[in-house]
Amino acid sequence: MKIKSKIIFEYKKPEYAKISHETLKIDNEEEYIKSKIDNTKTIYELKNKNLGSFLNSADDLVFSEILIEKILDKTIK
Repeated sequence: MKIKSKIIFEYKKPEYAKISHETLKIDNEEEYIKSKIDNTKTIYELKNKNLGSFLNSADDLVFSEILIEKILDKTIK
């Protein structure tokens, strides 16, 4: 079985999407996660054969994004 998902984070400005994408890029260089930027959106495509690994990757991605969002809110005003 192959499990797939697309997660999209949308920002107020394109530069915020770029900051987020570049920050998560190190964690994003696996064959299971692909990413791209589309203007104000960062789009992640996840795939895996193992449900546990898939859910862990999705959870890590969302948790990391929450941290980035908090940092952007505090530093960019």
